[in-house]
Amino acid sequence: MAGKSGRTINNVPEDRFRKIILSWEGILILVVILINLFCSWFSEFYNASSLLRQMPVYLAEVFLMLPMAYILVLGEIDISVGSITCLAATMAVIVSNTGAPFVLVILTALAVGAVCGAVNGFILTRFAELPPMIVTLATQIIFRGIAEIVLGSGGSVQALNQEGFKALTMKLSIGGTVNERGRRVGSLDFPLVLFLVVILAVIFAIILGKSVFGRQVYAIGTNRVTAFYSGIHVQKIRFIIYTVMGLMAGLCSLFLLSVSYGANTTTGKGFEMDAIAMAVFGGISSTGGKGNLAGGVISAFIIVCLRVGLGQKNVHAQVILLILGALLITAVALPNLIGEFRKAARAKK
Repeated sequence: MAGKSGRTINNVPEDRFRKIILSWEGILILVVILINLFCSWFSEFYNASSLLRQMPVYLAEVFLMLPMAYILVLGEIDISVGSITCLAATMAVIVSNTGAPFVLVILTALAVGAVCGAVNGFILTRFAELPPMIVTLATQIIFRGIAEIVLGSGGSVQALNQEGFKALTMKLSIGGTVNERGRRVGSLDFPLVLFLVVILAVIFAIILGKSVFGRQVYAIGTNRVTAFYSGIHVQKIRFIIYTVMGLMAGLCSLFLLSVSYGANTTTGKGFEMDAIAMAVFGGISSTGGKGNLAGGVISAFIIVCLRVGLGQKNVHAQVILLILGALLITAVALPNLIGEFRKAARAKK
Protein backbone atom coordinates (compact mmCIF):
# COMPACT_ATOMS: atom_id res chain seq x y z
CA MET A 1 0.00 0.00 0.00
CA ALA A 2 1.39 3.40 -1.00
CA GLY A 3 0.92 6.40 1.26
CA LYS A 4 0.67 10.08 0.28
CA SER A 5 4.42 10.40 0.53
CA GLY A 6 4.80 7.78 -2.19
CA ARG A 7 6.47 5.32 0.14
CA THR A 8 5.25 1.74 0.32
CA ILE A 9 3.97 0.53 3.68
CA ASN A 10 4.08 -3.24 4.17
CA ASN A 11 1.09 -4.37 6.19
CA VAL A 12 2.79 -7.40 7.68
CA PRO A 13 1.24 -8.80 10.84
CA GLU A 14 3.59 -9.06 13.79
CA ASP A 15 4.87 -12.54 14.54
CA ARG A 16 3.62 -12.96 18.12
CA PHE A 17 5.50 -16.21 18.72
CA ARG A 18 8.78 -14.67 17.54
CA LYS A 19 8.18 -11.66 19.78
CA ILE A 20 7.71 -13.91 22.83
CA ILE A 21 10.80 -15.99 22.05
CA LEU A 22 12.99 -12.91 21.60
CA SER A 23 11.62 -11.16 24.69
CA TRP A 24 13.71 -11.04 27.87
CA GLU A 25 11.29 -13.47 29.53
CA GLY A 26 11.67 -15.87 26.60
CA ILE A 27 15.44 -15.70 26.93
CA LEU A 28 15.17 -16.36 30.67
CA ILE A 29 13.07 -19.48 30.06
CA LEU A 30 15.81 -20.72 27.75
CA VAL A 31 18.34 -19.97 30.51
CA VAL A 32 16.23 -22.01 32.98
CA ILE A 33 16.43 -25.00 30.63
CA LEU A 34 20.19 -24.57 30.13
CA ILE A 35 20.84 -24.13 33.86
CA ASN A 36 18.94 -27.34 34.65
CA LEU A 37 20.83 -29.24 31.94
CA PHE A 38 24.12 -27.89 33.31
CA CYS A 39 23.24 -28.81 36.90
CA SER A 40 22.17 -32.32 35.81
CA TRP A 41 25.57 -32.74 34.11
CA PHE A 42 27.52 -31.09 36.94
CA SER A 43 25.90 -33.01 39.82
CA GLU A 44 24.83 -36.64 39.64
CA PHE A 45 22.45 -35.95 42.56
CA TYR A 46 20.55 -33.20 40.76
CA ASN A 47 17.03 -34.15 39.71
CA ALA A 48 13.44 -32.96 40.19
CA SER A 49 13.12 -34.74 43.53
CA SER A 50 16.33 -33.30 45.02
CA LEU A 51 15.51 -29.84 43.66
CA LEU A 52 12.08 -29.84 45.34
CA ARG A 53 13.60 -31.19 48.56
CA GLN A 54 16.26 -28.45 48.83
CA MET A 55 14.22 -25.63 47.29
CA PRO A 56 12.63 -24.37 50.55
CA VAL A 57 16.06 -23.29 51.83
CA TYR A 58 16.29 -20.66 49.09
CA LEU A 59 12.64 -19.94 48.19
CA ALA A 60 12.09 -17.75 51.26
CA GLU A 61 14.12 -15.02 49.56
CA VAL A 62 11.64 -14.90 46.66
CA PHE A 63 9.13 -13.34 49.07
CA LEU A 64 11.50 -10.36 49.27
CA MET A 65 11.89 -10.11 45.50
CA LEU A 66 8.17 -9.51 44.88
CA PRO A 67 7.86 -6.14 46.69
CA MET A 68 11.47 -5.28 45.84
CA ALA A 69 10.37 -5.26 42.20
CA TYR A 70 7.83 -2.56 43.05
CA ILE A 71 10.50 -0.50 44.82
CA LEU A 72 12.85 -0.79 41.84
CA VAL A 73 10.04 0.19 39.45
CA LEU A 74 9.65 3.29 41.65
CA GLY A 75 13.30 4.01 40.89
CA GLU A 76 14.31 3.38 44.51
CA ILE A 77 15.98 0.68 46.59
CA ASP A 78 15.62 -0.94 50.02
CA ILE A 79 18.73 -2.53 51.50
CA SER A 80 17.31 -3.01 55.00
CA VAL A 81 15.17 -6.09 54.24
CA GLY A 82 17.80 -8.57 55.42
CA SER A 83 17.95 -6.85 58.80
CA ILE A 84 14.15 -6.72 59.00
CA THR A 85 14.10 -10.48 58.38
CA CYS A 86 16.64 -10.94 61.18
CA LEU A 87 14.65 -8.86 63.67
CA ALA A 88 11.31 -10.50 62.73
CA ALA A 89 12.84 -13.99 63.07
CA THR A 90 14.38 -13.10 66.44
CA MET A 91 11.12 -11.79 67.88
CA ALA A 92 9.13 -14.72 66.46
CA VAL A 93 11.41 -17.27 68.19
CA ILE A 94 11.31 -15.35 71.48
CA VAL A 95 7.49 -15.26 71.42
CA SER A 96 7.44 -18.96 70.49
CA ASN A 97 9.64 -19.79 73.48
CA THR A 98 7.10 -18.20 75.85
CA GLY A 99 4.68 -20.99 74.94
CA ALA A 100 2.38 -18.70 72.97
CA PRO A 101 0.09 -20.21 70.28
CA PHE A 102 1.79 -20.47 66.90
CA VAL A 103 -0.77 -18.10 65.40
CA LEU A 104 0.62 -15.40 67.70
CA VAL A 105 4.14 -16.28 66.54
CA ILE A 106 3.08 -15.77 62.92
CA LEU A 107 1.39 -12.46 63.76
CA THR A 108 4.52 -11.32 65.65
CA ALA A 109 6.80 -11.93 62.66
CA LEU A 110 4.40 -10.21 60.26
CA ALA A 111 3.77 -7.29 62.62
CA VAL A 112 7.49 -6.68 63.32
CA GLY A 113 8.21 -6.77 59.59
CA ALA A 114 5.33 -4.43 58.75
CA VAL A 115 6.32 -1.94 61.47
CA CYS A 116 9.93 -1.87 60.25
CA GLY A 117 8.74 -1.36 56.66
CA ALA A 118 6.40 1.40 57.84
CA VAL A 119 9.32 3.11 59.59
CA ASN A 120 11.22 3.13 56.29
CA GLY A 121 8.15 4.40 54.49
CA PHE A 122 7.45 7.12 57.06
CA ILE A 123 11.01 8.49 56.96
CA LEU A 124 11.17 8.45 53.16
CA THR A 125 7.76 10.12 52.70
CA ARG A 126 8.13 12.60 55.59
CA PHE A 127 11.60 13.64 54.41
CA ALA A 128 11.22 13.15 50.65
CA GLU A 129 14.59 14.75 49.90
CA LEU A 130 16.49 11.90 51.60
CA PRO A 131 17.86 9.19 49.26
CA PRO A 132 16.29 5.75 49.87
CA MET A 133 19.70 4.04 49.81
CA ILE A 134 21.02 6.18 52.68
CA VAL A 135 17.83 5.86 54.73
CA THR A 136 17.58 2.09 54.34
CA LEU A 137 21.33 1.74 54.99
CA ALA A 138 20.77 3.50 58.32
CA THR A 139 17.72 1.41 59.20
CA GLN A 140 19.58 -1.72 58.13
CA ILE A 141 22.12 -1.01 60.88
CA ILE A 142 19.42 -0.04 63.38
CA PHE A 143 17.17 -3.07 62.87
CA ARG A 144 20.05 -5.56 63.03
CA GLY A 145 21.43 -3.67 66.04
CA ILE A 146 18.11 -4.09 67.85
CA ALA A 147 18.17 -7.81 67.03
CA GLU A 148 21.71 -8.10 68.42
CA ILE A 149 20.67 -6.31 71.64
CA VAL A 150 17.68 -8.65 72.05
CA LEU A 151 19.81 -11.74 71.35
CA GLY A 152 22.33 -10.66 73.95
CA SER A 153 25.83 -12.02 74.45
CA GLY A 154 24.98 -15.44 73.01
CA GLY A 155 24.13 -13.92 69.67
CA SER A 156 21.52 -16.57 68.86
CA VAL A 157 18.23 -18.04 70.02
CA GLN A 158 16.80 -21.49 69.29
CA ALA A 159 13.12 -22.41 69.15
CA LEU A 160 12.23 -24.71 72.03
CA ASN A 161 8.95 -25.79 70.42
CA GLN A 162 9.55 -26.52 66.74
CA GLU A 163 6.21 -28.13 65.87
CA GLY A 164 4.66 -24.93 64.53
CA PHE A 165 7.63 -24.17 62.32
CA LYS A 166 7.70 -27.78 61.10
CA ALA A 167 4.09 -27.34 59.98
CA LEU A 168 5.33 -24.75 57.48
CA THR A 169 7.42 -27.45 55.80
CA MET A 170 4.36 -29.48 54.76
CA LYS A 171 4.57 -31.10 51.34
CA LEU A 172 2.12 -32.34 48.74
CA SER A 173 3.19 -35.73 47.37
CA ILE A 174 2.31 -36.50 43.75
CA GLY A 175 2.88 -39.85 42.05
CA GLY A 176 4.97 -42.70 43.37
CA THR A 177 3.90 -45.96 44.95
CA VAL A 178 3.27 -47.21 48.49
CA ASN A 179 5.67 -49.94 49.65
CA GLU A 180 4.97 -52.80 52.09
CA ARG A 181 5.77 -50.54 55.05
CA GLY A 182 3.08 -48.06 54.04
CA ARG A 183 5.56 -45.43 52.90
CA ARG A 184 5.27 -43.58 49.61
CA VAL A 185 8.35 -43.90 47.41
CA GLY A 186 9.26 -42.38 44.07
CA SER A 187 6.89 -39.43 44.52
CA LEU A 188 7.53 -35.75 43.89
CA ASP A 189 7.08 -33.79 47.12
CA PHE A 190 6.04 -30.21 46.40
CA PRO A 191 6.71 -27.95 49.42
CA LEU A 192 4.05 -25.58 50.77
CA VAL A 193 6.35 -22.60 50.29
CA LEU A 194 6.47 -23.24 46.53
CA PHE A 195 2.68 -22.98 46.22
CA LEU A 196 2.63 -19.84 48.36
CA VAL A 197 5.39 -18.24 46.26
CA VAL A 198 3.48 -18.97 43.04
CA ILE A 199 0.18 -17.62 44.44
CA LEU A 200 1.77 -14.43 45.76
CA ALA A 201 3.76 -13.98 42.53
CA VAL A 202 0.54 -14.10 40.50
CA ILE A 203 -1.15 -11.59 42.85
CA PHE A 204 1.81 -9.19 42.81
CA ALA A 205 2.16 -9.51 39.02
CA ILE A 206 -1.52 -8.80 38.38
CA ILE A 207 -1.52 -5.76 40.68
CA LEU A 208 1.65 -4.36 39.09
CA GLY A 209 0.74 -5.10 35.48
CA LYS A 210 -3.05 -4.80 35.32
CA SER A 211 -4.30 -2.51 38.10
CA VAL A 212 -4.56 1.26 38.46
CA PHE A 213 -2.19 1.03 41.42
CA GLY A 214 0.41 -0.69 39.24
CA ARG A 215 0.13 1.94 36.51
CA GLN A 216 0.62 4.62 39.14
CA VAL A 217 3.78 2.86 40.35
CA TYR A 218 5.17 2.89 36.79
CA ALA A 219 4.20 6.56 36.41
CA ILE A 220 6.06 7.49 39.61
CA GLY A 221 9.13 5.54 38.48
CA THR A 222 9.09 7.25 35.08
CA ASN A 223 8.69 10.80 36.38
CA ARG A 224 7.72 11.48 39.98
CA VAL A 225 7.00 15.18 39.48
CA THR A 226 4.73 14.56 36.50
CA ALA A 227 2.96 11.79 38.42
CA PHE A 228 2.35 14.14 41.35
CA TYR A 229 0.86 16.87 39.17
CA SER A 230 -1.25 14.22 37.44
CA GLY A 231 -3.06 13.65 40.72
CA ILE A 232 -1.25 10.51 41.87
CA HIS A 233 -0.71 10.22 45.64
CA VAL A 234 3.01 9.63 45.30
CA GLN A 235 3.98 9.56 48.97
CA LYS A 236 1.00 7.39 49.95
CA ILE A 237 1.94 4.78 47.34
CA ARG A 238 5.58 4.83 48.42
CA PHE A 239 4.55 4.32 52.06
CA ILE A 240 2.30 1.37 51.16
CA ILE A 241 5.03 -0.34 49.11
CA TYR A 242 7.70 -0.01 51.81
CA THR A 243 5.25 -1.30 54.44
CA VAL A 244 4.42 -4.32 52.25
CA MET A 245 8.16 -4.83 51.78
CA GLY A 246 8.53 -5.15 55.55
CA LEU A 247 5.49 -7.42 55.79
CA MET A 248 6.98 -9.79 53.22
CA ALA A 249 10.29 -9.76 55.12
CA GLY A 250 8.32 -10.97 58.15
CA LEU A 251 6.80 -13.75 56.04
CA CYS A 252 10.27 -14.63 54.75
CA SER A 253 11.51 -14.94 58.35
CA LEU A 254 8.82 -17.53 59.17
CA PHE A 255 9.80 -19.85 56.32
CA LEU A 256 13.45 -19.28 57.13
CA LEU A 257 12.73 -20.45 60.69
CA SER A 258 10.96 -23.52 59.32
CA VAL A 259 14.38 -24.63 58.06
CA SER A 260 16.76 -23.30 60.74
CA TYR A 261 14.49 -23.32 63.86
CA GLY A 262 16.47 -20.41 65.23
CA ALA A 263 17.84 -16.93 64.65
CA ASN A 264 21.23 -15.30 65.13
CA THR A 265 22.99 -12.05 64.34
CA THR A 266 23.71 -13.13 60.75
CA THR A 267 20.17 -14.26 59.89
CA GLY A 268 19.02 -12.68 56.63
CA LYS A 269 22.45 -11.24 55.87
CA GLY A 270 22.78 -10.56 52.14
CA PHE A 271 19.10 -11.24 51.44
CA GLU A 272 18.62 -7.71 50.13
CA MET A 273 21.26 -8.25 47.46
CA ASP A 274 19.70 -11.56 46.44
CA ALA A 275 16.26 -9.94 46.12
CA ILE A 276 17.67 -7.09 44.04
CA ALA A 277 19.65 -9.52 41.86
CA MET A 278 16.54 -11.62 41.17
CA ALA A 279 14.52 -8.55 40.17
CA VAL A 280 17.19 -6.89 38.04
CA PHE A 281 18.19 -10.16 36.34
CA GLY A 282 14.50 -10.56 35.55
CA GLY A 283 14.58 -7.37 33.49
CA ILE A 284 13.29 -4.84 36.02
CA SER A 285 15.14 -1.58 35.51
CA SER A 286 17.02 -0.23 38.52
CA THR A 287 16.37 3.30 37.25
CA GLY A 288 12.60 2.88 37.53
CA GLY A 289 9.56 2.75 35.28
CA LYS A 290 10.41 -0.47 33.41
CA GLY A 291 10.12 -4.23 33.80
CA ASN A 292 7.56 -6.76 34.96
CA LEU A 293 7.36 -9.44 37.60
CA ALA A 294 7.22 -12.39 35.20
CA GLY A 295 10.91 -12.01 34.43
CA GLY A 296 11.71 -11.56 38.13
CA VAL A 297 9.97 -14.82 39.07
CA ILE A 298 11.72 -16.75 36.29
CA SER A 299 15.10 -15.34 37.30
CA ALA A 300 14.40 -16.28 40.93
CA PHE A 301 13.98 -19.92 39.93
CA ILE A 302 17.15 -19.72 37.82
CA ILE A 303 19.10 -18.61 40.89
CA VAL A 304 17.43 -21.26 43.10
CA CYS A 305 18.24 -24.05 40.62
CA LEU A 306 21.82 -22.83 40.26
CA ARG A 307 22.33 -22.72 44.02
CA VAL A 308 20.88 -26.18 44.56
CA GLY A 309 22.94 -27.71 41.73
CA LEU A 310 26.24 -26.10 42.74
CA GLY A 311 25.56 -26.68 46.43
CA GLN A 312 25.21 -30.43 45.86
CA LYS A 313 28.85 -30.53 44.75
CA ASN A 314 29.94 -28.39 47.72
CA VAL A 315 30.92 -25.41 45.59
CA HIS A 316 32.05 -22.66 47.94
CA ALA A 317 29.39 -20.06 48.77
CA GLN A 318 31.69 -17.23 47.64
CA VAL A 319 32.10 -18.86 44.21
CA ILE A 320 28.31 -19.04 43.88
CA LEU A 321 28.12 -15.34 44.78
CA LEU A 322 30.71 -14.57 42.08
CA ILE A 323 28.60 -16.43 39.51
CA LEU A 324 25.44 -14.59 40.60
CA GLY A 325 27.32 -11.30 40.42
CA ALA A 326 28.43 -12.08 36.87
CA LEU A 327 24.83 -12.91 35.93
CA LEU A 328 23.67 -9.62 37.41
CA ILE A 329 26.25 -7.58 35.50
CA THR A 330 25.27 -9.44 32.32
CA ALA A 331 21.59 -8.68 32.93
CA VAL A 332 22.31 -4.98 33.38
CA ALA A 333 24.76 -4.67 30.48
CA LEU A 334 23.06 -6.88 27.87
CA PRO A 335 20.06 -4.60 27.11
CA ASN A 336 22.44 -1.67 26.60
CA LEU A 337 24.67 -3.72 24.30
CA ILE A 338 21.64 -4.88 22.29
CA GLY A 339 20.50 -1.27 22.01
CA GLU A 340 23.91 -0.19 20.71
CA PHE A 341 23.95 -2.99 18.12
CA ARG A 342 20.48 -1.99 16.92
CA LYS A 343 21.53 1.64 16.61
CA ALA A 344 24.59 0.62 14.63
CA ALA A 345 22.48 -1.59 12.36
CA ARG A 346 20.00 1.23 11.70
CA ALA A 347 22.85 3.65 10.98
CA LYS A 348 24.21 1.34 8.27
CA LYS A 349 20.87 1.19 6.45
